[in-house]
Amino acid sequence: MISPKLRVARPTDDIEALIPFYRDGLGFDILHRFDGHDGFDGVMLGRSDAPYHFEFTRSLGHAAGRAPTRDHLLVFYLPEPAEWQAAIDRMEDAGFMAVPAFNPYWDRSGRTFEDPDGYRVVIQRASWSF
Repeated sequence: MISPKLRVARPTDDIEALIPFYRDGLGFDILHRFDGHDGFDGVMLGRSDAPYHFEFTRSLGHAAGRAPTRDHLLVFYLPEPAEWQAAIDRMEDAGFMAVPAFNPYWDRSGRTFEDPDGYRVVIQRASWSF
């Protein structure tokens, strides 16, 4: 059986500003870049062995704006304490500091980081239980 793959795609006004957050902070690789594809520029970041990746696109003449709320989240569950701490250290070493979560639940076992567009990523020290 072929496993499905997930692409999280969203527009941005500044692709270059997002790359350090997702590449250096979260540790993703640039999987693909494109320019001028039907009026869009874009970058895909992720890990080649992961069943997901992120795509950020920009369309000239179209303003994407910032996240509509502080509760637009991507959540990564890292149950191993050493792996979780390494992820937090990588974010901080790349210059990204945790912000208070809008929902205090996420602060109990995780840290929340905000990308340059205002979208948030939680690195949760817990296992996926569903």
